[in-house]
Amino acid sequence: MTRRVLGELVALWLIVLLLIRLCVFLVQTAGVHEVLLAAVPILFMYAPVLVCRLRGVDSWSYPLHVPAFSDRQAWRDAFQLSGAVIGIILIPWLVGYHAYQSLFFGRAPDAHLPRDLWLLLPYHVFFVAIPEEFFYRGYMQSRLDELWAPRWRVFGANLGPGWLLTCLLFAFGHSIVTFQWWHFAIVFPSLVFGWLRARSGGVIAGALFHAWCNVVVTLLDSLYGVVHP
Repeated sequence: MTRRVLGELVALWLIVLLLIRLCVFLVQTAGVHEVLLAAVPILFMYAPVLVCRLRGVDSWSYPLHVPAFSDRQAWRDAFQLSGAVIGIILIPWLVGYHAYQSLFFGRAPDAHLPRDLWLLLPYHVFFVAIPEEFFYRGYMQSRLDELWAPRWRVFGANLGPGWLLTCLLFAFGHSIVTFQWWHFAIVFPSLVFGWLRARSGGVIAGALFHAWCNVVVTLLDSLYGVVHP
């Protein structure tokens, strides 16, 4: 059982990420139109649904759905939970980021904002965060929880080894697509993404926090001159 489930998840993880790497390669180096990158969220969202069908199980038994916009209660709960987490970490994050950039690199904010600022939030919510949370926390963490039952109670959420393994797969999956030395650090916010999935029972709270992290990092990196508009 353990070997079969792990084999299934590793195969799913590698195939999806290698296909995404191929898409990125074709766009960046082969001159293919960037519309091909629309395949990225499609792969993240539909590959686990396909695996469920191959396994003969209902994908709705996992958190593989996004609430309808008319389901105001679901979205309200997700915003409240993710907002509470943001409220706890916002000031320490900003202070820590400023200290890191100023002490180690001598950087200070210079008011340069990224281009297409108005697109940042919807892009990261719908193109990046929801598909990734759907794939990693919706399917992979849930599937691993079937293998190793959650046995740790952490701030109101039941978590287990699958939570930690999913965080590792999430972090190093980024390096399969495009290698960056700092990808190991993605483990730390992904611990919160996984906690939000377990605490809320769905993927939207984690996706909202995930998108917020991406947007804040993008803004700060632009303001401090780490990247240039």
